[in-house]
Amino acid sequence: MQEPSPNAEAASRVVELEAELESAGTATTQGDRLAFAKAALHEWVDTVVAVVASPGVGRVTLIHANGNESKIASPELPYLVTPPVSWSQDA
Repeated sequence: MQEPSPNAEAASRVVELEAELESAGTATTQGDRLAFAKAALHEWVDTVVAVVASPGVGRVTLIHANGNESKIASPELPYLVTPPVSWSQDA
């Protein structure tokens, strides 16, 4: 029997945690369903008109063209969307 991939294991853990909260989830790790989800995410991100990065709390808030806000909790995303600090006078 083949070992589950790390991605499948992580997705399974999330689904299990949501089930404990009585909120069922679905997991997609490959194939057409993953391609569909990624395409939908790209379209959704394209509606962003402002980004608020809060590295201290591990959160990014996206403000969409329709005025809605989406909050994403992530330890690394706030750092990915924030330009690095520059101590030079030219920056």
